[in-house]
Amino acid sequence: MNTAAALDREEYVEQAYFFRMFRERMADNLPAQDILQRAHEEVLTTTRLPYAIQFLSAELKHTGLLASGFTRLPHYFTAFQAFVVRQAEEEGQRFAVPTALLVLEREAAYKADGPTRPGLFVYQFEAIARNRLGYSDGLFAMAADPHYDEAWTEYIDIVRRQVGVIDFGDLVYLRSEQYVKDQQRVNPGYESTRPPIFGEKEGKIAKASRGRDPLYLFAALQRQLGYPEVPKAKQREDAGTKFDVMQTKLRELETRLRLAEAELRGSIDLSQFGKPDILKDEDENQ
Repeated sequence: MNTAAALDREEYVEQAYFFRMFRERMADNLPAQDILQRAHEEVLTTTRLPYAIQFLSAELKHTGLLASGFTRLPHYFTAFQAFVVRQAEEEGQRFAVPTALLVLEREAAYKADGPTRPGLFVYQFEAIARNRLGYSDGLFAMAADPHYDEAWTEYIDIVRRQVGVIDFGDLVYLRSEQYVKDQQRVNPGYESTRPPIFGEKEGKIAKASRGRDPLYLFAALQRQLGYPEVPKAKQREDAGTKFDVMQTKLRELETRLRLAEAELRGSIDLSQFGKPDILKDEDENQ
């Protein structure tokens, strides 16, 4: 269960401003410590952000890491925010701090405008996937976000265990209102073992995107439903980048081969996504 509570709208507005200001001044080659020493004077004093910034400044001075400050303020910054910053500071990562700040800026702006849980989930998931931040730790951090209720926390844990085995389009479609409607057309008495958490529109888009690159699904949700857009890192045209792309494609092919083999063995468990009745019907008809 989540222990922290969601913040007031004005906190998210000021967070978005802080992340943008921090990012823009880093682009002007100002040291992070110098930026933080003055930043608390610029944000709204009726929020808790000035104190949080001062704490970040102190932590950066003592540890040399921004993520340390985020982690030690769990009732203000979320585990996902701390995770994103920590991954940006990880040695050898191609995920830069300015990109991390832009991810957090857009997330805070979305939360300030009244987010939906599906929209927040897809944004955070895409941020992890697009920037290769690591699904296991990333989804664990997502589940701690106070915007999610118990049903969503449970779902995120299921995704964490199934991602890479089950197509992302299926992960969304099988827990949508559209999936329930599709099953009720075949079996009017059908009732899902788990309540849908995605709406009918999300389900339709996910169903149409099954088996395709998840990036196409993310883009369709952004176009059709106004989901927030994850920053796209600039791709470098060098041999190292091309080699990374080839490795990614090979991993995707390996994942699809494992999925096909699992289907042949009948070892994929879709019951956690509300599909046990369908599998039961199929078995009875064989």
